Amino acid sequence: MATDLLRLSLSPRPSLCYTYATKLQYNGVRFSFLRHPAGRCRRNSTRTVVNSLETRTLSTESPFDAPKRRGDSTVLLDVRGMMCGGCVARVKSVLSSDDSVESAVVNMLTETAAVKLKAEVVAESEEIMRNAAESLAMKLTECGFEAKMRASGLGLAENVNKWKEMVKKKEELLVKSRNRVAFAWTLVALCCGSHASHILHSIGIHVAHGSFWELLHNSYVKGGFASVALFGPGRDLLFDGLRAFKNGAPNMNSLVGFGSIAAFLISAVSLLNPGLEWDASFFDEPVMLLGFVLLGRSLEERARIRASSDMNELLSLISTQSRLVITSSESDPSADSVLCSDAICVEVPTDDIRVGDSVLVLPGETIPIDGKVLVGRSVVDESMLTGESLPVFKEPGFTVSSGTINWDGPLRIEASSTGSNSTISKIVRMVEEAQGHEAPIQRLADAIAGPFVYSVMTLSAATFAFWYYIGSHIFPDVLLNDIAGPDGNPLVLSLKLSVDVLVVSCPCALGLATPTAILVGTSLGAKQGLLIRGGDVLERLSSIDYIALDKTGTLTKGKPAVSSVASFDYEESEILKIAAAVEKTATHPIAKAIVNEAESLNINIPVTRGQLSEPGFGTLAEVDGRLVAVGSLDWVNERFQRRTHITDLTRLEHAVKHQLSNGKSPINYSNTVVYVGREGEGIIGAIAISDNLRHDAESTVSRLQQKGIKTLLLSGDREEAVASIATTVGIDKENINSSLTPQQKLGVISTLQSEGHRVAMVGDGINDAPSLAQADVGIALQIEAQENAASSAASIILLGNKLSQVVEALDLAQATMAKVYQNLSWAVAYNVVAIPVAAGVLLPHYDIAMTPSLSGGLMAMSSIFVVTNSLLLQLHGFEKKRRKT
Repeated sequence: MATDLLRLSLSPRPSLCYTYATKLQYNGVRFSFLRHPAGRCRRNSTRTVVNSLETRTLSTESPFDAPKRRGDSTVLLDVRGMMCGGCVARVKSVLSSDDSVESAVVNMLTETAAVKLKAEVVAESEEIMRNAAESLAMKLTECGFEAKMRASGLGLAENVNKWKEMVKKKEELLVKSRNRVAFAWTLVALCCGSHASHILHSIGIHVAHGSFWELLHNSYVKGGFASVALFGPGRDLLFDGLRAFKNGAPNMNSLVGFGSIAAFLISAVSLLNPGLEWDASFFDEPVMLLGFVLLGRSLEERARIRASSDMNELLSLISTQSRLVITSSESDPSADSVLCSDAICVEVPTDDIRVGDSVLVLPGETIPIDGKVLVGRSVVDESMLTGESLPVFKEPGFTVSSGTINWDGPLRIEASSTGSNSTISKIVRMVEEAQGHEAPIQRLADAIAGPFVYSVMTLSAATFAFWYYIGSHIFPDVLLNDIAGPDGNPLVLSLKLSVDVLVVSCPCALGLATPTAILVGTSLGAKQGLLIRGGDVLERLSSIDYIALDKTGTLTKGKPAVSSVASFDYEESEILKIAAAVEKTATHPIAKAIVNEAESLNINIPVTRGQLSEPGFGTLAEVDGRLVAVGSLDWVNERFQRRTHITDLTRLEHAVKHQLSNGKSPINYSNTVVYVGREGEGIIGAIAISDNLRHDAESTVSRLQQKGIKTLLLSGDREEAVASIATTVGIDKENINSSLTPQQKLGVISTLQSEGHRVAMVGDGINDAPSLAQADVGIALQIEAQENAASSAASIILLGNKLSQVVEALDLAQATMAKVYQNLSWAVAYNVVAIPVAAGVLLPHYDIAMTPSLSGGLMAMSSIFVVTNSLLLQLHGFEKKRRKT
């Protein structure tokens, strides 16, 4: 009776692309199975069938349910006009204050704001969501930050053109910046000509005389040079600073602008009103100040463009045009000719390529889409995907990925993806997304940079008040310093020191410290075949102390093969036939091994009716009118009322192991035994599966342990197979966990986290998805460039499908965070030291004081240091290449 009821839920596998649900109730227990086109069922309730009369309570969250991708409720805004950390804090504050916003992340380098809208806004309609985004953009524009909603759903060509236009605009701004610098420094040279004559006189050269030099000494001429400097090359800087202050978000330009204007106005008043007896004409200071600041900005912008060069290199691998090959229906698809005589080759946008289309790729060209080689032989450079510099041979049947380069001969490829869903497009999207995610440490920098400008303005005012009313009277000798002018005027001294404080402070260094390092780190990772989902991932990865490793497909190659078959009463072919039928639609490597073995022996695989899978245990389906289970010993034995005697099971296991005689050392293998049971008979056979150990498994575990990271082995396989692999790679016995369900794997990680440990999980299959999502950092090996639940749940995807990339990712994370801490330390230390010195703390006892122009130069160099230090992270890639060679 129960079996008949169960069969009601196992409806024939649909041939069309649709989904339906089947529900049944028995003895008060309701079962609900969600049927999918692939023929697999997902649990939709909190219970699942264990045998005819039993139920087992499971987690309400199925491990089959891949986590939702980030960004479903997120809109992107392009924001221009951000100059420093204060600007970032202001933009973030404006966005976060809106009632429709749940959270916001702002990236100054990429000029992007990622805004996560509240669930109720997203739930209403796309139109409401768009209106909310446009309203936010309008608010930012009103606050002085030009913003607009980024267009979504752009095609491949549009995305590439968007980036090219962005790069072109930055290069145009760089040219404009260089012209401003040249103009500004021409004014500096003219305005400071009097200083040059003094220097020449001091070394005994008395040639700096005549009307020209006397003209340069004239205060009115210097005032003219200062006016030209302020309203010429410095105009944009001054107006931006004043506008930002008016909008309640003063930035670096505000400080420089106030300093320059203050120096100019005091000099002008002193010059035009000699009766005041200020004698405070120092027009050369605003000219030199703007010269240094503009030079620093130009160098900084150049360094920023270099920091995004890795992203530009990735974009260069996207081919926006493809050669579509159209052949007649009568053509032989297996013909050796790359281009048949009756074929037509048309160049079309890559966006127009559809799955199943044939594409021609000539030598030296970038492969535009993912696909399978139909005709042709060549070698392909896959270094952007795997990090390996040696090209890989390709022939018919081999898969290729977009963004790789065809070197040797022409290839005709059958497309397996569209252009916008190709590997290289996904890489670019993920890198963009990663660079929009801030590291937690960035919040600290933003918290400091936000009120920083107001604090500096307050300190500047306090500096003026102290030296004018108190300091010059307590320490009269300070008036003998050159900064007080030739007559030792306390007003001149106070003004210059207050301007020094405004100008020398550098919130830019704080604002740039984290994003520049993250920008370089994530782009560098993408070039090495490491897809990192954000700066927060790098920060978490750099601090992990435990790494949990899956066995099948992670420590092993994930391409197991059937090594032996044993049975009580049936031929091996019969066991393989019914096992392959059950596993036909499964994606687990063991299932594929069984199906491949049956197909290689030309066994006719029967059609199943429905399928139920329990991750970590096995699969159940109806074959030729009877239920068949394939999986672990206990699980299969529990499926049916008739139980096989324990001595028979022992004899069966011994028989299948005895047949493992391939002449290969078992130390290099992971041997797993799965059992086959049939309704009314119990267990009828066993299949041994062998999987090669990855060549870099042992060295990877060793390198991790040398770094002080403890390694765990979490596997659903039986204890004997897991222990053998663990011994080979060097994992201690106490760190081995076998026969685990996906929920138990997740439990092990949760326990470690509750003890205060930082845990990374490395896996490759759908049964690893819950653990990958739970871990502080989930790392997925992407096999054959396929996207699955593991890669959806993971924070890092290893495109090269090499276990050693785990260590490379860890090294990169640690190197990136080291740069972040160096940058932050420098930014904080610089301001802590420079601001007091600029305020005159060394003046009374050491007679050391800055000038506004010197302060401007130091401020510019501070930002340049941060960006340049981040660029040094690129040397991490060169060191990696050198170690390989």
